Amino acid sequence: MMSDTPADQLGAPALRSRCPVACSLDVLGDRWTLLVIRDLFAGKSRFGQFAASPEHIPTNILAERLKRLERAGVIASTPYSQHPLRFDYHLTERGRELGPVVDAIATWGLVQFPGTRRGARRQPDPNQAGQPG
Repeated sequence: MMSDTPADQLGAPALRSRCPVACSLDVLGDRWTLLVIRDLFAGKSRFGQFAASPEHIPTNILAERLKRLERAGVIASTPYSQHPLRFDYHLTERGRELGPVVDAIATWGLVQFPGTRRGARRQPDPNQAGQPG
């Protein structure tokens, strides 16, 4: 029996909707995920750095969000310590494509919420492919 699913989608979870906004929200649409992505763009790469952000994401939620983003191909991890096992996280190409989205949300927020300010965003380093940009 032939599948109607494209070959590049065979390993992907089933879509709950054909709407691209709904599918994007399945990955990004909670209170914390875009803040983790924002922090990756700002140059943070380790669990403790994310946990120290001003919004104080609970560590159990942070661990789950990092796993979810990695499963979705938005971030990748590289071990930097074996005992205990600890990871550096970085945006993948798919994750870096979210740069304009994060920028648009920040721009909207600056207008809508007086007194807010845009955080620093690290410039991409062409010598470090796969690193936050």
